[in-house]
Parts: sequence; C-alpha cells; structure tokens
Amino acid sequence: MDLEPQRQAIQPLLDERQPADALASYYAFYHPDQKTSLVLYPPAAKTARGYIAVSRTGFDLFRPLLTMRLPLEEEADAELIQSALPADAPAILIAPESHGPILNALFNVQTENRLHVLVLDRGRFQPVINVLVTQEKTPDGLPRFIIRSREGKNHVVASAGINWQTPLFAEISVFTESDQRRQGWGRSVVAALCQHILDSGRTPLYTVDESNRPSLKLAESTGFVDLGIRQHLFQATRSNLI
Repeated sequence: MDLEPQRQAIQPLLDERQPADALASYYAFYHPDQKTSLVLYPPAAKTARGYIAVSRTGFDLFRPLLTMRLPLEEEADAELIQSALPADAPAILIAPESHGPILNALFNVQTENRLHVLVLDRGRFQPVINVLVTQEKTPDGLPRFIIRSREGKNHVVASAGINWQTPLFAEISVFTESDQRRQGWGRSVVAALCQHILDSGRTPLYTVDESNRPSLKLAESTGFVDLGIRQHLFQATRSNLI
C-alpha cells in the first residue's frame, strides 16, 4: 500500500499541533519515504485504529526505530506488532507512557528509559549573546550551533542540533564535553538554536531522560517548561511468544 493513503488513514490518531504527538507525526508524515514503512490496524483500513511506523535512521543502522499509536487492545496490539517486526528482531521503540505495559508484555526489553518532553515557553526564553558560538550546517542541511576549543579550532566542546523537525516543531539535541561543563556553553548553543527555530516559525522541543538532572536544569534555564508529556524509550527484541 502506498504511503499517502496510509498517512491519510492514521491522521485521526495524531494531532500535529500538539507537542505530545510531534515526534510520532514526524516519523509518520515527514521522515523520508524511502526510509519509512507504515503498518496499520486493521490492515488497509481507510480509518485506522492503530499503526506502527518502521523507520530507518542514522541513530542505528542495524535496528529500526518504531513509533506508534496502538489500539491498546490485547489481540489487536499483538497482531499489529507481529505484522511490523519479525520474532526476535531487535528494535528501538519510542511510545507514549500509556503503551509501556503492553510493550513490556510483547517485547523482551533490554533497556527502558522514561523521557520528559519539554516545550519552550517564549515568554521565559531569553537569548544568550556569546561570541564563541558559530553556526554551521550538518550534512543533511540542518543548522548546528557550536563552540570550539580555544586551544584547538577543530575541536568542538559544545554543540546543539536538530534531531528532527516538522512544519510546527523541532527537537533539539545538545552535547557538552564533561570537562567543559558549568561554563554556560551548553545554554549558549541551545539558546542560539532556539532562536533559529523560533525564527523559522517552529516551536523548540527538548527531550531528556528523567534521571539526567543537569540536562533538565539546562533546559529549564533556557526557558523550557515541563507540560507533563512522557514517553518511553525501549531497546528490545520482539517476543517469539506472540
């Protein structure tokens, strides 16, 4: 089945305007067609009750990324997962918190992380002026803001980039070398990228493991707020008992 009618069939399951649906909307509607397959429940439905998007990404060349909205009915969920992934096949899963119990039941989970999705509050956001921040582009054309080491110009000590973007949202990633933290450099590159995203007409999102207190603190200091959106990130293999 072509992607376009499949995308139309799952549109009622996602609201692109909502931060809670932004990541799923990206992988269902905007991830490159040649790297995307959609599995619907029921199969070939004109209006689906559930779906799984199977995406190939640069994060892991050997395991697909699965994003989804399950019917949350035992038999339907099992049939949908069985259709999307062979038994014992490894995958990375990102799903709403409500999907946690069924995914734990139908997958052999190696790791599970609870993620907070924060949204930038424009009223709390204050730009940061730091002359050390420079802008460049990634190989896929997305913006990246960096600070290079004073000692070695080719050595990046802090960077902020975009994991994915839709017409309405963009998710930020940030990295600061451990021995370069507490100098405000992470906040500087994140703030620069936030301003770029706002200027493009999008709202920045920031996703972080709930145990990562320094990253949560950085996000809050930049103006991100926690609206209570939670997602589960699994590294798992599909159970052969389905």
